[in-house]
Amino acid sequence: MINSLKKIANLTEERPGTGLKRYEFLLVQGEEVLAEYKSVRDRLVLTDRRIINIDIQGIRGKKSDYLVIPYTKISGFSIETAGTFDLDAEFKLWVSGMGELEFEFLKGTDVRKIAQILSACML
Repeated sequence: MINSLKKIANLTEERPGTGLKRYEFLLVQGEEVLAEYKSVRDRLVLTDRRIINIDIQGIRGKKSDYLVIPYTKISGFSIETAGTFDLDAEFKLWVSGMGELEFEFLKGTDVRKIAQILSACML
């Protein structure tokens, strides 16, 4: 469960909706996927209503842990873009009742897009 990990690494951007089969049961009618990111086993999805983190577990990847964070529960966020010598960019999120969650993205991923989505959806 992400509560014990609190950090997801090596995320890269994918076309929104690419992994829809894994999380479509969580979406409500009219909910729109705005951005999607994937690591080797995990997935981060930003919709117009919430953030969904999917932690794929087990040897065959059949077990999944889903963390759903409504934008109303986010108290703040920060982004750190990749510099010249950095290999990754970071996105930190502070959630009421959970504390800090951290997501690392491989170099070349534009985390400013996440900041734009959060800024629009949190207000």
